[in-house]
Amino acid sequence: MQYELAYGRSCLHFTLPDSIKPTTMLSGRREKLQDPLGQTREMLKNPVGTPPLLDMLRAKKPRKVVIVVNDITRPTPYGILFPPLLEMFAEVGIKDEQVTLVIALGIHDPHTEKQNLEVYGEEIVRRFKIINHDGTDQSNLTKLGTLKSGYDFIVNRMVVEADFLITLGVVMPHYFAGYSGGRKSILPGLASKEIVKKNHARMVELMDSLPHIDKNPVSNEMIEAARQVGVDFILNVVTNSAKEVVYVAGGDVHAAWRKAVDVSAYMYEAPFDNFVDVTVTCASGRPRDINVYQAQKGLDHADRITRPGGTIIVAAECTESWGEAIFEEWIRRRWEPTKVTREIRANFVLGAHKAFAFAKVAAEKEVYWISALTTDETSLLWAKKAATLQEAVDAALEKHGTSASWAYLPEGSLVLPVPRH
Repeated sequence: MQYELAYGRSCLHFTLPDSIKPTTMLSGRREKLQDPLGQTREMLKNPVGTPPLLDMLRAKKPRKVVIVVNDITRPTPYGILFPPLLEMFAEVGIKDEQVTLVIALGIHDPHTEKQNLEVYGEEIVRRFKIINHDGTDQSNLTKLGTLKSGYDFIVNRMVVEADFLITLGVVMPHYFAGYSGGRKSILPGLASKEIVKKNHARMVELMDSLPHIDKNPVSNEMIEAARQVGVDFILNVVTNSAKEVVYVAGGDVHAAWRKAVDVSAYMYEAPFDNFVDVTVTCASGRPRDINVYQAQKGLDHADRITRPGGTIIVAAECTESWGEAIFEEWIRRRWEPTKVTREIRANFVLGAHKAFAFAKVAAEKEVYWISALTTDETSLLWAKKAATLQEAVDAALEKHGTSASWAYLPEGSLVLPVPRH
């Protein structure tokens, strides 16, 4: 039988003998909104946990409005989010020059002008000032307070000085924060590199057994940070595997986001009964497989259903190579996987945490990585490169035999396998 995986802007195919019936893990079906623009307008009028946005803007009369936006690696439908928002700005007399967009880069690479055009569109780029956040630029950062952990909370100065702060995002499973969106626009999105490092350091304890979202210490600290900053309003969406909007959440930075989490969990958490010998998956195509750093999520999800000693095959185009300099520097050390995991557990390094995520899987499982990377570059991920996806599948068939159990995750970066017991 033939199967398909998203790969960049296209697809790859492979076949399995008819005798093999893989466990197929798909997202829960939820119909796309027939009128997402109308639903967004409705959510601005009847948000969760806050007054209507128009009332808030009229009450605050902001002179400086900051909108926090995602970078190119997050498929956020700005064509649905921006028009209703800008309609309200026009209604209360907020001019374009009063509005600044700040890209919540965290530790990701800054956007180019070309990427801004690709992500936000010509009209937004023409009308508004757009700024890349830089978590290492001290002149652009300010200490806001102290988190419960005792860490100084240092964050982008512009969001602190804003009269009104709005964040836009998309809510999907995340391999150690639980879910994206909401509070993540601030931490890690606009925080100093140092506080992002301290927050993310907890991932090494969480990845083996991810706690419930309400008890996740990484997520809860993110919520605390967003509260300290004083996010006025969020506008988040949940999308299906076709990138169609199925739900719009607006209002309070936690309450509105939490409703979106429930919708996302219903769609993307996939229960299973038994671990398998072989998993074939992908990073869900562009932009999720734009680079290795982002495509790791597909590997993580496959790892959750594959037994130790098993084989994972990942298709991820990665046309923009590694995606983060420190991550690349660490994998180019060519250390054994166990040495990497040991070093990061002992002395957490931001950026290198992605090397930890790859090494953790490679220490227990065989990995094939089908991408634009060379054979040597693929070996840096402790993975094998095959000329084609089918070649990797055939190698797994030869190794494990036709009686082996298989899983097929065509939405690898989205669907989160969860054991029933």
